[in-house]
Amino acid sequence: MYEATTRHIRVSVEPVFLDEQSSPDEDHYVWAYQVKIENDGIEPVQLLNRHWQISDARGQLQEVKGEGVVGEQPMLKPGEIFEYTSGTPLATPSGIMFGSYEMETKTGERFNIQIPAFSLDSPYQARRLN
Repeated sequence: MYEATTRHIRVSVEPVFLDEQSSPDEDHYVWAYQVKIENDGIEPVQLLNRHWQISDARGQLQEVKGEGVVGEQPMLKPGEIFEYTSGTPLATPSGIMFGSYEMETKTGERFNIQIPAFSLDSPYQARRLN
């Protein structure tokens, strides 16, 4: 489990390699990742946008930007949790992901929160932290 906290918003990520969707002979490796966003602060916040950076073992960088997550822009009141699962393919048996979410308070203040860097490891390569 990987975790980061910014302005009392905690983001936890748990990656899982999907062997059944991967084809190592074709350089196609797939991971799912479960994300949990917890509002440990005292004010409601809404997730507006996401920005991911995904790097494979060769250093190929892919950026993903867009509104919300999994088609939603969740509002989190103090003490609330939002969870979702998504996934990513790579052409190498390992990589790393990190990024940020743009959040907004009820008063219109926008700020970014950190998504912790997390390692994407498969059983087709010796386990190492990327």
